[in-house]
Amino acid sequence: MSGGKFAESEVLLYPITIREKGNIYKPHNKVMSDENYNEKMVRDAHTKEIDLVERDPKHLNDDVVKVDFEDVIAEPEGTHSFDGIWKASFTTFTVSKYWFYRLLSALIGIPLSLIWGIYFAILSFIHIWVVVPLIKSYLIEIQCVSRVYSICIHTCCDPLFDAVGKMFSSVRVAFRKEV
Repeated sequence: MSGGKFAESEVLLYPITIREKGNIYKPHNKVMSDENYNEKMVRDAHTKEIDLVERDPKHLNDDVVKVDFEDVIAEPEGTHSFDGIWKASFTTFTVSKYWFYRLLSALIGIPLSLIWGIYFAILSFIHIWVVVPLIKSYLIEIQCVSRVYSICIHTCCDPLFDAVGKMFSSVRVAFRKEV
């Protein structure tokens, strides 16, 4: 959802009624019926669709794991293997990287996604239910301390600084350039 407006491409899961004009007490002197309501569906955040084409929309791995054959293996001028060996090496590298990634993600990716999901759920829980309330309570409690500290500083330091200021207020400094 973005700002209360709904895109037509969103998946609609459950209805909510949105009144176009009027209020619930005087809907333009019309009889309240189903035709006076504009039903729209709201998308559930937990069942959002994933993009199977663009799998890194925030570009997290652009500079890290984007490795091709040319990034790893290169033959300089004057040192070339047979063309068939070079093509076979390229094919072997590309296909083995592709299928081993799929195999590893199938065997280990699902358990790791479960572990990371649990980890971030715990992290969110701690942040929402522990960290933020602790910070808020600290800020509330520190206000009392800051008031006492402010009173002490104003009581002790203000007279001292006033006296020092009055002492040095009559001092005049003049710079002369001697040639």
